[in-house]
Amino acid sequence: MKICIFEDQKYDNFYPMTMTRPVFELRCGKTTLMEKIKRDLPAAETVYFLREHLAAVFKENVKDGLVNNLKALKDDVFIVNGRLLPKKGDLKLEGDEEIAVKGEDIVYARVKKATMEKMLAGSLEDTLKNLREELSTKETDLTLIEYPWDLINENSKAIEEDFRALGSGIRGDVHSTCVILGDKENLYIAKTAKIYPYVVLDVENGPIIIDEGAVIHPFSRIEGPSAIGENCLILGGKIRSGSSFGPVCRVSGETEECIIHGYANKYHIGFLGHSYVGKWVNIGALTTSSDLKNNYTTVQIYFKGKIVDTKTQKLGSFIGDHCKFSIGCLLNTGSVIGVACNILTSGELTPRYIPSFCWYLRGRLSRGAGFKKTIITERTMMARRGIEMTKAYEKLLRRIYEETEEEREKLIRKSRAEALLKESIHDEMVAK
Repeated sequence: MKICIFEDQKYDNFYPMTMTRPVFELRCGKTTLMEKIKRDLPAAETVYFLREHLAAVFKENVKDGLVNNLKALKDDVFIVNGRLLPKKGDLKLEGDEEIAVKGEDIVYARVKKATMEKMLAGSLEDTLKNLREELSTKETDLTLIEYPWDLINENSKAIEEDFRALGSGIRGDVHSTCVILGDKENLYIAKTAKIYPYVVLDVENGPIIIDEGAVIHPFSRIEGPSAIGENCLILGGKIRSGSSFGPVCRVSGETEECIIHGYANKYHIGFLGHSYVGKWVNIGALTTSSDLKNNYTTVQIYFKGKIVDTKTQKLGSFIGDHCKFSIGCLLNTGSVIGVACNILTSGELTPRYIPSFCWYLRGRLSRGAGFKKTIITERTMMARRGIEMTKAYEKLLRRIYEETEEEREKLIRKSRAEALLKESIHDEMVAK
């Protein structure tokens, strides 16, 4: 039997993070949604379905299956929605044909070869429609991620679930002065990880995972549940509960209930809370994200062109890949910052929405350096971590640049008009 992991039409609910990856590559807990699905179905050959313009980059990164290949589905197939956040044991290949749904969304489908051959259409979307008409359906209570803030809200539980799947064990180099608060059975330290002197690992309220090659420097404190990814450096950081970092991150300062996707730097003091940070992001010293409003009401966010209520009291920022922040940036509660933005401090809170490839400088949005110079900078940053920017990846970034141009120009014009109005009011007051 094959497994098919697909992203449905709600991928844009997760912009800007899904501008550069399919929804099932989003991280929640130690692992991505895709890794959680495959953990339950390890022996099956995988077929992935995602937006065609992401396929070339996805193939470069994931080499264990077929991509957007309908013919490969002429088999016994277990089809899984890529927005599924499964617990270990939720998914089973064996069983009768059925479709599990949550409202209007297909969660998974178990289909025999004969049915698959009969129902196969010109696209996966049409094939799923045919299957839904053909097979019996049942409602399920499995978790489908609907919005990006769901990833934050579910992160602590996902870390705990990943820990149960991984198991406990202290295998790495742990200095004798490291203090473990709580039951050591709530701790996993990989064989090649290193814990320096005067580190506190607090597992009283949840497990801690420290992956291969991770290094925890002196005077760091990590509270569980937390997950420190492969080859991460924690440099005197205060890592509070609910934090998970993908591979090759440099983290210092304070974090809480946040996800850093991977290959990102938060090397200095500053606070990051209830946020999702994409790949290849650099956060300058003292940069801080607000994650709680002064009146304690729920956070509103700019979502698909309008302001929506997230029904969540604590929520920080959603930051796309390749963003850069200068020293001392202050990010507003519920901020959304697109791909490859450059944010320079102006002494006030940044706008709650900044479109992709924008600069924010002197209190206004601008076009900044343009696409070519931005790519030179990003290629340089990736090379510092031993990664080469491929032609396919550059092509993807150019597509994002072109697709967001109209919105970017509109908001730049609006920002300029607002800045001119402020200057005019200031001049009038000075004249009086």
